[in-house]
Amino acid sequence: MRKIQLQILFFFLTGISISFAQQPQKPSSVEIYNQIKKLNFLGSVLYVAAHPDDENTRLISYMANEMNARTGYLSLTRGDGGQNLIGPQLRELLGVIRTQELIEARKIDGGEQFFSRANDFGFSKTPDETLQIWDKDKVLADVVWTIRKFQPDVIINRFDHRSPGTTHGHHTSSAMLSVESFKLTNDPKIYPEQLKFVKPWQVKSQFFNPSWWFYGSQEKFDAANKSKFTKLETGVYYTGIGKSNQEIAALSRSRHQSQGFGSTGARGEETEYLELINGETPIERDNLFDGIDTSWNRVKNGKPIGELISKIISKYDFSNPSASIPDLIKVYTMIEALEDDHWKPLKATAIKNIIASCSGLYLEAVATEQEATPGSIIKLSLEAINRCSVEMQLISVTSLPDNKTTVQNSILKNNNDQKSILQIQLPENLEYTQPYWLKEKASVGMYTVSNQENIGIPDIIRQVKVVFNIKINGVEVPFERTVVYKYNDGVKGEMYNFLDIVPEVTTAISERVLIFKDTKSKMIPVKVRAGKDAIAGNLQLDLQKSWVISPKQIPFSLSKKGNEQTFYFEVTPPVNQEETIAKAVAIVDNKRFDKDETIIDYPHITKQMVLKPAESKCIRIDLKTSGDAIAYIMGAGDEVPESLAQMGYKVTILKPEEITPERLDSFSTVITGVRAYNTVNALANKQKILFDFIKGGKNMIVQYNTFGRMVTDQIAPYPLKVSNDRVTEENAKVTFLAPNHPVLNTPNKISEKDFEGWTQEQGLYYPDQYDPAFTPIISSHDKGESAKDGALLVAPYGKGYYIYTGLSFFRELPEGVAGAYRLLSNIISLKQPIEAPKQELKK
Repeated sequence: MRKIQLQILFFFLTGISISFAQQPQKPSSVEIYNQIKKLNFLGSVLYVAAHPDDENTRLISYMANEMNARTGYLSLTRGDGGQNLIGPQLRELLGVIRTQELIEARKIDGGEQFFSRANDFGFSKTPDETLQIWDKDKVLADVVWTIRKFQPDVIINRFDHRSPGTTHGHHTSSAMLSVESFKLTNDPKIYPEQLKFVKPWQVKSQFFNPSWWFYGSQEKFDAANKSKFTKLETGVYYTGIGKSNQEIAALSRSRHQSQGFGSTGARGEETEYLELINGETPIERDNLFDGIDTSWNRVKNGKPIGELISKIISKYDFSNPSASIPDLIKVYTMIEALEDDHWKPLKATAIKNIIASCSGLYLEAVATEQEATPGSIIKLSLEAINRCSVEMQLISVTSLPDNKTTVQNSILKNNNDQKSILQIQLPENLEYTQPYWLKEKASVGMYTVSNQENIGIPDIIRQVKVVFNIKINGVEVPFERTVVYKYNDGVKGEMYNFLDIVPEVTTAISERVLIFKDTKSKMIPVKVRAGKDAIAGNLQLDLQKSWVISPKQIPFSLSKKGNEQTFYFEVTPPVNQEETIAKAVAIVDNKRFDKDETIIDYPHITKQMVLKPAESKCIRIDLKTSGDAIAYIMGAGDEVPESLAQMGYKVTILKPEEITPERLDSFSTVITGVRAYNTVNALANKQKILFDFIKGGKNMIVQYNTFGRMVTDQIAPYPLKVSNDRVTEENAKVTFLAPNHPVLNTPNKISEKDFEGWTQEQGLYYPDQYDPAFTPIISSHDKGESAKDGALLVAPYGKGYYIYTGLSFFRELPEGVAGAYRLLSNIISLKQPIEAPKQELKK
C-alpha cells in the first residue's frame, strides 16, 4: 500500500462551523432556519466552467444563500492536468484530490458539484485542440445530461464562448459546449438514450459572467458599457451567521489548497455582472428568476406545501426549533404524496435533514474496522438519540446493500442515547471502494463511465449504508446513513473516515519506473498486504519472456489483516533496448489479485483510497551517467528524486535551512524542484550560497517556475525573465540550436528520437528574455506559433554551470520516457573543460 499524507495539523472552517472534512454536520438554530427558507424556494441555477477553481464562489454563495436557489457547479474536468502544491500526486491522483477539494468547497458555499467525463490532459491553447483530444460528442452529451438531470432555470458560464485563443482551450470549450447545449436539451431526438432516466428540459436564460480579467484590467472593466448587463449586488452580510458573502466565498475558494488558492475574505459592497447569451432577459435586472415561478405552485398540488412552510417560517422559534417538527412532519407527508419526479425526491431529502436537525436526532452507523473485504461479515455500532420532547420510535434498521431489515421497536426518549450492535453480511460481488471514474480504462482526453446514471456524480459511490426507520408523530420516516469508521486521535480528537471495501490482497512494486542501464540484474521489491486475516498464496512478477525473473513465484502467508511483507525478485533485462510492463500478481485460491492500494490522506479532504494496477514500467535503456551526489530542493512537489535514484544517483532532499556552504560541499549538483521559487520563501536568502556553489565548479539545475509570483527576482546569476511561453504539443518537432554543445552529446548522444513519446506537454513557462551568457539548446513550437527557444538554457558561471529548464521532466520521468532520462543525465554531467597550463617559451 502506498500512503501519501501531508504532515500538518489544522482546523478548517466550513462556511458556518468548524469541523473536519468527514465529520457529520450539526447545524445551529440559525442554519436550520435558513434551510427551511430554502425548502420553500423551487428555482435552480447551474454554473459551468472547465476546472476545479474556475468557479466564481462569490456568485455560487450568493445564489445558494441569499437567493436560496438550488445552485450547482458543473466542472467539465476534475483538474487532473494541473500542478500540485501540497504533494507529489499528479494526473488521476491529483484529480482525486481536486475532486474532494471541490466537494469541500460546495459544503461551504452551499452549492452542489457535478463533472463530465472529460479528462484534463493539460494546458491547451485553442478549443479546436481541446475538442479534438476530448471526445466532443461525449462531453456535449454529459453537459446535456447534467442539464436534463439538474433542470436549471438559469445557466451561467464562467468563460466567453466568443473568444477562442485568448485563454485556456478548456475554458473556451466549456462555454462553447454550454452554449451549444442550450438548444439541444429539450429535443428528445438528441441523446435519446438518456431519456430512460431523465426528461427533456429547456433552460430559460443563459448568461456569461464577465469580470475585469476578460477586459484586461479593472480600469477597462469599470469604463465598459454595462447597461445591458444583469447586475447582482453580492456584497451581502448574513447577520444570522456573522459573515459576509465574500467571506463565505473566500473560505470556499481556500479549499483549493493543491492549487494554492488560499483567499482572504472581503466585506462591503460588491457587484457581479451577467451578460445574456441565450433566452429571455429578466425584466428586473437584479433578479435572475424574474418571470420564473419559484414557489411550490410550479409543482402539481404543491401550493398547500408552500403555504404550510411559510407558516413554519413565520412561527419558527430560534430557542426551540423542535416546536416546528409537527408541521414539518405534515410537510413531509405532503411531499411524499406528490406525483412530481424532480422536486419531490430533492425536497424529501431536504426536509428529512431539517427534521433531524430540529430534533437533535443523531443517527450513526460505525464500523469497528476501517476496511472490509467482499463476502465478509462486518460489525457495526449503531447510535440513535432524540434530543427533544417530540415522541419518536426506532421501528427498525435496514442494512444496504443486502437490504436486510432488523426490527428494533424501541422508544427514543428525550436525550436517552440508545446503542446497539448490528452485523452485516457483505455480498461476495460487492465492488471495491474507489473513484468510479477510474475503474475503466481511460484515454488521454476522456474517462470511461459505462453506467449512464453514474455520469456526473462527484464522489465515490459508497454502497454500505444503514437506514434508520423512525416513527415521528405517527409517521414513519427513513433516515439513510453511510457507514463510517471513527477513532479518537490524541491530538485532533474524534476522527472520521468512511468504511472502505478492499481486495483480500493488494500488491505493490516499490517504483513506478525501473531503469536498467545495462544487462546487470536488479533485485525488485514487491509488497503484499492482507485485506483480511489468514491469507496465503503465491506471489509472482509477470514480465515479457525476454526478461528473466527469479524465482518464478514466492509463497506468502499473512496471519492478520493489514499485515505487510516485502519479497524480492531478481530481474535480468534483455541485451537490447526494450520497454515493458511488470505486473505484481498474488494468486489466492486460484484467484488473481493485481491491485495496488494508494491512500491519499490530507486533513482538508476526506481520506481517499485509489486502486490501480500493481505494475511498473521496466526500461532497458542505453543510459550513461556521470556524477553521483545530488542535493534536491523540493518545490511544489514532484517525483523527480525517485527517478534520479533509479538512474543510480545518490539523492538527498535538502531543506532550505540546510543550504549552507558546508552542507553543499559534498554534492556535485543542486536541483530545485518544480515551482521552488514560487513556493519556498527561504530561497530568496540562499541565492549567494547557491551561486557560489556553481562558481566553485558545481552545477545547479532550476526546473520551471511560474512567472510573476517568485520569491526573488534573481533566480539566476545572470538576468533571466520567465514568461508564459510553453509548448503544449508534447511531440512538437525539436530543432537543436547548439548541436555541438556537450549537453546534447555527453555522455549520451541526444537525437530527435529522445523527444518522442513525451506526455501531456513538452514544456512550460519558458524564459523569453535572458542574458547572452545563456546558450539556448533547443527550439520547438506548437502549430501556427513562432519558435520558442527558452526550453533549456545553459550558462557557465565561474567553474560550473547554471541550467534553467522548462522541459516537463516532472511529468516525463515518472512516466518512464527514456529520452527524458538521457537528456537529464547529460545536464547533470556538464563539466567545463580544464584549460592546459600555459608553457613558458624557451629562450
